[in-house]
Amino acid sequence: MKDEAGMEGEIMPARSGWGALRRLVLAVLAVGLFLFLLWLAGLIWFAADIPDRVEDETTATDAIVVLTGGSDRVRTGLALLAEGKARKLLVSGVHRDVEMTELLSLFEEGRNIDSDCCVVLGYAADNTIGNASETAAWMVEEGYDSLRVVTANYHMRRSLMEFRRAMPGVRLIPHPVFPDQFKRDEWWRWPGTAHLLATEYTKYLAAFLRHKLIDHGNPPG
Repeated sequence: MKDEAGMEGEIMPARSGWGALRRLVLAVLAVGLFLFLLWLAGLIWFAADIPDRVEDETTATDAIVVLTGGSDRVRTGLALLAEGKARKLLVSGVHRDVEMTELLSLFEEGRNIDSDCCVVLGYAADNTIGNASETAAWMVEEGYDSLRVVTANYHMRRSLMEFRRAMPGVRLIPHPVFPDQFKRDEWWRWPGTAHLLATEYTKYLAAFLRHKLIDHGNPPG
């Protein structure tokens, strides 16, 4: 038979190992909770900072860009062009099957616009980074240096971040639109809006961190 000292020697290492594992699990949970609370605080800030009006409705720019994703965006861009707020309009991120005549026929605002001179459809972009890249190349080609950006209010902060990085020398004027299905006030009471906001905020954070990593890896010479 084993004596009591031998049995105690076998039990103590097992208890010690379980205690270390328990401390590790608690530490991981504490860090996870901290990061979640930090993310939640950021989400609340992000939601509160979403624009509820257009700050500058009158300044003319060389061009207007509409980021596809809702009919209100295209309608607003066409109306601004018809009002003489810019020389040309780029609709970025258009599906390849959509043609100019088909698009303009959907909107009363587009029926009196000369599409040959003033409207361009961009088919290259399939996300916000692509929108910025496509628009930057078009702005260089046209020789423009000021741009009014039309997109949904909840999408504006991330869009401007990508656009400023893609074209740092271009003056950007945000022109948010306000989708009916997006409930900015008391957003936490609307599951669809809360999910959309959480997704958009997470994408914004990912874009912000990506830019920081790129800048860190490529410091100014």
